[in-house]
Amino acid sequence: MAEHFSQGLPFMKMHGAGNDFVILDSRGRGAVTTSALARALGDRNRGVGYDQLAEIRDAEDADFALDFWNSDGSRAGACGNATRCVSHYMMQQLGRDQVTLLTQRGRLSAQRRADGLVCVNMGHPQRAWQEVPLSHAVDTDHLPLPGDPVAVGMGNPHCVFFVADADALDITAEGRRYETDPLFPQKTNVEFASLIGPDRLRMRVWERGAGITLACGSGACATAVAAATRGLTGRNVTLDLDGGVLEIDWRDDGVWMAGPVAHVFDAVLSPEFLRSVA
Repeated sequence: MAEHFSQGLPFMKMHGAGNDFVILDSRGRGAVTTSALARALGDRNRGVGYDQLAEIRDAEDADFALDFWNSDGSRAGACGNATRCVSHYMMQQLGRDQVTLLTQRGRLSAQRRADGLVCVNMGHPQRAWQEVPLSHAVDTDHLPLPGDPVAVGMGNPHCVFFVADADALDITAEGRRYETDPLFPQKTNVEFASLIGPDRLRMRVWERGAGITLACGSGACATAVAAATRGLTGRNVTLDLDGGVLEIDWRDDGVWMAGPVAHVFDAVLSPEFLRSVA
């Protein structure tokens, strides 16, 4: 890889509500991310460190396309906060307040609100067991697991638990336990949420392939859908996560998520680092 990037490989570091990302802009040259590169970059001691990596690609029928990777080198089907961060970057580049993009979820749209928050339509929730996906037919509103969780697909699978106090749980132990449950053939993100006010939830998350993160956009969407389905909230919900606040609005055209974004720095991966990955 290094021979193709003799001057190094530029990247950006961004975060949305503490959910942090490495962003590669590969427009005009083709995708460069491999599983090995994703793992090396995801190492917070020997690489850069991130919750997810997002690679921007050219798209014929949208402003751009996005691919997502987890820090263990596995692919991710969706990443809401990374989508918001990259959309913010692209809106700045294009001089617009709205953009369209392509992910594994299909064609999505994002916009900057008058209050400065960036919001994205994450698409319709996947509620059928085959769509989540699960290993066999069960009631997705009441999974046959301890704690009576809800399964929701948002481009990646989610297992949502409603608990009395999300802050009192051992998220590491519980997250690892359910991430690899046989009911989820592609593993799953695991969310723990408590109702703390009218249409307001406290949520913590264990992400497959990443572990505990300060926020998870698709997880926030899945949790809001599960809460509305259970009758705990309406369809417009505010979620307090470890890294900040996200607003979810489940509309007829999809699940919209709004929140803050931050562009932290630009840097360049050295040819030496890239050679070590090859």
